[in-house]
Amino acid sequence: MDHADTVIFACSSLKEYIAAAQQKAGTSYPVVFLDKENHMEPQNMKDCIIAAEKALPDTVKTVLVAMGFCGGVLDHVTFSRRFIIPRVDDCVSLMLQKDGVYDPNPKQTGHLYMMERDPADFSFEKLLEDSQTTYEGLSAEDLFHMYFDSYTHLDIVDTGLTDCYSEDYATKAQENADLIHAALDYVEGSNLLLEKLAMGRWDVQFLVAEPGHVIRHADFFE
Repeated sequence: MDHADTVIFACSSLKEYIAAAQQKAGTSYPVVFLDKENHMEPQNMKDCIIAAEKALPDTVKTVLVAMGFCGGVLDHVTFSRRFIIPRVDDCVSLMLQKDGVYDPNPKQTGHLYMMERDPADFSFEKLLEDSQTTYEGLSAEDLFHMYFDSYTHLDIVDTGLTDCYSEDYATKAQENADLIHAALDYVEGSNLLLEKLAMGRWDVQFLVAEPGHVIRHADFFE
């Protein structure tokens, strides 16, 4: 694949994972980072993706998307160039893939997942602060219950790329687990799908949306 005609669209939360995947794949595609804050409202992320695609030069023929369906941010969207997208429901499921078996949502009910390379980037308190801008009129206590009452576990995703067993990482994770009264544990993950995305190994775990294809929910979930 010609590097000059390919770019990566990536959620900004995956910056280090994209770099690691490209290093392993031996690629150096330009990366357009989409601000993770847009995930608070799927329509905002959808608008961001559409605007980013329109801003690309005509020489770009293929966009590798380093994110999942993510609440419908790609639902009923059509692009003028080829888009390659992992067939997963969100970025957490993206990092929980460990083999070549299609599984769009390996998450467990009642479990939250922590996969940030820097544990300081994972904060329930910051999430509540940011959410109060979006959900005006709701108190911090209301938001807390809305977000966390259904969760009983906080799982650290071990992709092998983060020192997630360090004292600093574990301490910050435990602080967040205590905040929502959840049990803390580790689960195995990997960077496999991002590596396959960069390498061009687009099998059943990927949607290859040719120009003009209307991307739909059914493309991701069998």
